Amino acid sequence: MGANGTDTSAASVVLAARNLRKLFPIRGGVFSSHVGDVHAVDGVSFDVREGETVGLVGESGCGKTTVGRLLLRLIDPTSGHAFYRPPPEALARIDALYGTLEALATDEASKGQGPELRSTLNELDTFAQQYSIYRRSLRSVQELRSKLQIVFQDPFSSLSPRMMVKDILGEPLEIHHMGNRAQRQERAAELLREVGLNTEHLYRFPHEFSGGQRQRICIARALALRPEFIVLDEPTSALDVSVQAQILNILRNLQREQRLSYLFISHHLSVVRSISHRVVVMYLGEVVERADTEPLFRRPLHPYTQALLSAIPIPDPELKRERIVLSGDVPSPAAPPSGCRFHTRCPAVMPICSKVVPKLLEVRAGHFVACHLYPTPIGAGTSMGTLPDRPLSMESAEAPLTSESGPSGTTS
Repeated sequence: MGANGTDTSAASVVLAARNLRKLFPIRGGVFSSHVGDVHAVDGVSFDVREGETVGLVGESGCGKTTVGRLLLRLIDPTSGHAFYRPPPEALARIDALYGTLEALATDEASKGQGPELRSTLNELDTFAQQYSIYRRSLRSVQELRSKLQIVFQDPFSSLSPRMMVKDILGEPLEIHHMGNRAQRQERAAELLREVGLNTEHLYRFPHEFSGGQRQRICIARALALRPEFIVLDEPTSALDVSVQAQILNILRNLQREQRLSYLFISHHLSVVRSISHRVVVMYLGEVVERADTEPLFRRPLHPYTQALLSAIPIPDPELKRERIVLSGDVPSPAAPPSGCRFHTRCPAVMPICSKVVPKLLEVRAGHFVACHLYPTPIGAGTSMGTLPDRPLSMESAEAPLTSESGPSGTTS
C-alpha cells in the first residue's frame, strides 16, 4: 500500500492521481483583487487500473467533475500530479516520497527547507517529469489526447448542431491525422455499429436523434481514437431507465472487448453499484471513503457514506431502511470548515473532528476511510463498540438500488 490510501499492487495502473488540488480564485473589489479561493479539489488520490471502472460519487459541488477534468488535463491543478502509466516500482517510490513529505510536514522540527525535504522534492520532481501529464509539452499532450477521452453529461450541448454525424466522428481522426477521407468515413461507420446505430445515421444532424441515440454518438466519438481511459461524466443522468440499461450494456461490452478504463461520475447510486469495480466517495473536495463496490455498499463506514446510501428507497413496500437525515447545509467550498469538513453535519461528531484533519487510512483490506471513528484498523485493537460499523440492514444491502436520492432526498 502506498501513501494517501492508494495501493500500488497492480502492475497496470493507467492513471494515478496523487494529492490533486485545485483552487479557483475569487476576485472582488474595484481592482478585482484576489480575495479568496474556492477549494474545488483538495488532496485527492486514487488509481485507475486497466480494464477497471472507478465510480466517483458525492453531493453536487463536491468536485467530481473537476477531478475528471484534471485527469484529462482539460484544466491544470494548483498542485499534485496525475501519473500516466507509471511502472509499479516507480509508483511505489512515488508513494513513499509523498509519505515522507507528509511526515516532514507534521514534524515541527523538520519544517523548513532542510536537506531531506529538498532531496525528497527533487526526486519527486524527477518522477513527475517522466510520468506526470502536467509536465508534458504541448506536442506530447496532443498525442496523449488520443489515449484519454471524455463523454460529457449533456449529449445535446456537446454535439455541434451544424455538423453531421459523419463529420462529428471524423473530426478527431482528422485532427490527429489518421487516415484519408475514405478511411475516416469507414471508421465512423464502424463506430456507429459498435454503439448500436446504423450507418444511415452518418448523414443526420444531432437534433434528429433521441437523447439515448445522441449519447451513443458521444460514446462513439470518444472511442474514435481507440483510447485507454474515458471519463464518463453523468452519461445516463438524462435518460430513462430502459435507455440507461442499453448504454450501460454498451459500456460494459466495450470495456470487455477493448480493456477500457472508466472513471464513472454519477449521482445514480444503483448505476454506480452495477458498473463499478471500486467506488470513491467525495465530500467538499476531499475523498472520505474508498473501497471495492460491494463491501462499500453492504457495509459503509464513513458517516457521510452511510447517510448517502440510507437515502436510497427500496423497491419493496414491505421492507424499510433506517434513514439517516443530515442536519444543516453543505458548507461553502470557499470557506471549508477546519478539521474534518463533515463535522458540521456529522451525527457522530467528536471534539477532535473540528481540530484535526483525519487521514485516509486502510481500516479493512482494501477499504479506506478518513474518519476519527477509525483511528486504527478494525480488528487491530479498535473497540468495535465505539464504531458505527454496521450495514444499513441485511435486507437493504441485498435490495437493488434504484433511486437517485442523496442524503437530503436529492441526488448528490
